Amino acid sequence: MNYLKKLLIDWLIFLLFCLFMFLFLFAEEIKNISIFSRIPTSFFNVNTIFLSIILEAIPFILLGVFVSAIIQSFVSENAIRRLLPRNAYLAIIPAALLGIVFPICECAIIPVIRRLIKKGMPSHVGVVFMLSAPIINPVVYASTYFAFKSTPYIANARMVVGFFSSIIIGLIIYQLFKRENILKDRINRHHNHNHHHTKGNRLLETFYHASDELFDTGKYLFIGAFIASLFQAFLDRNVLLSIGTNTILAPGVMMGFAYVLSVCSSADAFVASSFGSTFTEGALLAFLVFGPMIDIKNTFMLFAYFKKKFVLYLLLATPIIVYLTIFIFQLIFL
Repeated sequence: MNYLKKLLIDWLIFLLFCLFMFLFLFAEEIKNISIFSRIPTSFFNVNTIFLSIILEAIPFILLGVFVSAIIQSFVSENAIRRLLPRNAYLAIIPAALLGIVFPICECAIIPVIRRLIKKGMPSHVGVVFMLSAPIINPVVYASTYFAFKSTPYIANARMVVGFFSSIIIGLIIYQLFKRENILKDRINRHHNHNHHHTKGNRLLETFYHASDELFDTGKYLFIGAFIASLFQAFLDRNVLLSIGTNTILAPGVMMGFAYVLSVCSSADAFVASSFGSTFTEGALLAFLVFGPMIDIKNTFMLFAYFKKKFVLYLLLATPIIVYLTIFIFQLIFL
């Protein structure tokens, strides 16, 4: 029964994607048909936005699943343990800086973190890496610096706020889930294969794991992108702009906006800079820090791979800590 349900969901998602591709390719022809001419433009915008999110995220998803598969095939549990300090608190600091060496965006990070935790990385360390890597990495720093050429300190502020926020959230997760397994029990379709540790078989095993991961992750990306595109197409942005200068409300609004837009962290700085004349710098920072940590599309992926209790605590702790960190940063520096 569960298999049939899963198969039905997979086919529905595939048909939805085919429908969006059809609308994208033949949108103008459809608009010219009299019966469809009265359909509001917003409905066609949903299609365009959905595909733009998918096309932007897919390369990074592919990167993420292959990194995850390589970790599964070539990285041992002992190697993970040797890389990190044994002290639970000291291990958090290098975890927050791993993105400098492994510049992975939020579209790709979740399958990688799941694999690392399965290999022996402490859960709270994995959470810190998951939250910080999409922000504290050279690609994101460069894109933020170029997007805010007139105010380059925004790029530095983004790194600093992201660093401290991820560490605080990691400490909270450590206190809540010290000895708990936060991963869902998932059955790997290829776990019964006899994988001998030869180079050829390890490469084959890598592709097996990558294909499994891609199909599992891809469907949740599609669901998240669809919901995000609905919000983007029908949300009245004028309401948001009217409170852009309020130092109390604006950061929260921009965090909500970042969650809905689900823009990849390597490109979100250019979106944020377009609001520079309307929103406070603190609000722009909130957008730049919170969005890469949690958005609609990776929320679905989190629920797919992690236990519900953990995800709910993470979804509660992250916006609160980011907002408070931004608020304190505003008081001191802005």
